[in-house]
Amino acid sequence: MALSRREIAKDVVQQSTEAAIGSAGHVVAILFETARKITAEIGAFGTEIFEIAEASKRAGEDLDDTNPVRP
Repeated sequence: MALSRREIAKDVVQQSTEAAIGSAGHVVAILFETARKITAEIGAFGTEIFEIAEASKRAGEDLDDTNPVRP
């Protein structure tokens, strides 16, 4: 038995919709993974800034301890 035009059209629409949804899902997954990586990098940068500030503070304290200000 041959397929009717309506059944062929239905199959085309169904397969096209499935392909579009699959592609959209992959794109969304890529975007979420990219957003996660960007967030991790920003967090790592923030950690480095805090470490630099702490090291600067300790260096300033060490400098004060070794070179006291004379009146």
